[in-house]
Amino acid sequence: MPVLQWLTRDKDLRAAGRAPYRLLEEAGRHGDGCARNMLIQGDNLHALKALLPYYAGKVKCIYIDPPYNTRSAFEHYDDNLEHTRWLSMMYPRLELLRDFLSEDGSIWVSCDDNEGHYLKVIMDEVFGRGNFLADVSWQRTYSTRNDAKGMVTEVEHILSYAVNSGWMPNKLPRTAEMDARYKNPDNDAMSWKGSDAFAPGAATHQGMVYAVQHPFTGKMIYPTSGRCWTFGQDDVLQIMNSWCPYKLEDLHDARERAAVCGVSEEAVRPGVLGIVLAEPLDVASAKARAVYERGQWPLFYFSSMGKGGIRRKTYLDKVGGKLPTNFWPYAETGHTDEAKKEILALFGNDVFATPKPERLIRRILHIATNPGDLVLDSFLGSGTTAAVAHKMGRRYIGIEMGEHALTHCVPRLRKVIEGEQGGISEAVNWKGGGGFRFYRLGESIFDEDGAIRERITFAQLAAHVWFCETGEPLSGRAESPLLGVHDGTACYLLYNGILGDKKPQGGNVLTRRVLESLPPWDGPKVIYGERSMFSPQRMKELNLVFRQIPYDIKGR
Repeated sequence: MPVLQWLTRDKDLRAAGRAPYRLLEEAGRHGDGCARNMLIQGDNLHALKALLPYYAGKVKCIYIDPPYNTRSAFEHYDDNLEHTRWLSMMYPRLELLRDFLSEDGSIWVSCDDNEGHYLKVIMDEVFGRGNFLADVSWQRTYSTRNDAKGMVTEVEHILSYAVNSGWMPNKLPRTAEMDARYKNPDNDAMSWKGSDAFAPGAATHQGMVYAVQHPFTGKMIYPTSGRCWTFGQDDVLQIMNSWCPYKLEDLHDARERAAVCGVSEEAVRPGVLGIVLAEPLDVASAKARAVYERGQWPLFYFSSMGKGGIRRKTYLDKVGGKLPTNFWPYAETGHTDEAKKEILALFGNDVFATPKPERLIRRILHIATNPGDLVLDSFLGSGTTAAVAHKMGRRYIGIEMGEHALTHCVPRLRKVIEGEQGGISEAVNWKGGGGFRFYRLGESIFDEDGAIRERITFAQLAAHVWFCETGEPLSGRAESPLLGVHDGTACYLLYNGILGDKKPQGGNVLTRRVLESLPPWDGPKVIYGERSMFSPQRMKELNLVFRQIPYDIKGR
């Protein structure tokens, strides 16, 4: 797979690892104080690094709207980066974002033609080319400009990737136009439309390739070339018996079935019986005609007043919603003018040049998440993603570095809590409620010399140690030296007097007495501490690995 090269690539590929682990300091609660939603002010690379020990592998959907590098300068950020600097900004952040996604998670990134093609290449590298979902074209404008120079840009792009190639989107609600295609010509209990009675896979499902005799004409009906019946033979026999009596019979039709399957006559499956009339054609036809005129036809029916080809009923209540496509018109997902009006209604002035409409974010979250799932936006901007996630009953983490995190994002989310009725509120029946916590980035866990800062708590270091050791977030709050067991190995942390008054140094040094006092585990152990009093040979006998704080802690 080709990779993108740029001047500082080698350095930029290590940027995420070099970023320090910093603390998150709570600076306020709004609404429900127990709510787990988070709004963080600070550099998003550092904020992501701080969140990783707690939320790795737990985020269902990531949406980001990073700077497009349009050679413009906006009030809240510089969108005029040299191309190499833009790539150096995006790559390490995408690397960290990848580690947040759950096994059924997906990421959606807005962009335009300025960097879109370069973004596709680096996202192929970070998330895997085989996990690419779609390049969604969002119709950002409802009217084209006649004063534009050259080609008019009518769409923006949303690149989407999944963690696993088997990812499937939630279906979108059906439209009235789609439902209107379903009729009820036979006075059935439910509306339906005709669909193909055959399905692909004749060569691999030869037992579902056979003849069915037409009850009106007597003709033998075979699936079309390369296809088979949509149901098994027992089910088809039962359906046809609803027209008139049928039976199974050997038609010695290997040649006909072989032609449908695309194999030689010798290679076709032997012994597959046909479904034929159990009565003479005139008797069977009279019974079938009575069923036709009565209405409420069986699941398989015949077009052209009973004399045409065989079709299958597809009932409206069985089809569900529609699968999303890669073109999202403004009529369904909003446009930039709509987004600006939403911002004006909230703040009284046009403070953001390129906001996204709430309907667009609603479409993404509907496709990629369910109520209660966790959503992350590390380029929060005006707070649209968090606001929409809140109204849709999703948990969220939003990160924004500028002062407008406090001056705009916080007020917007407070209005959501109070029940504001802009954007998608009416569509989702939003009435208010919930809450969020506001955080700022604090100091790093380690100082310039690599030592642990004095005010770092046991729980804070435990989350970091566990993540570094296992690559997974720590479950629950650490209140014991035994942090957990991963792949059969117990992980312990001796720090900050977790063992009380045991000496030396408050139990931070691994001694025989300290080892005996640890929560037991009959298996291999990894123990973090200031120093070990055991010899390498003795540690080997004890099936124990010792890691010295802070020198053996990875990811500093």
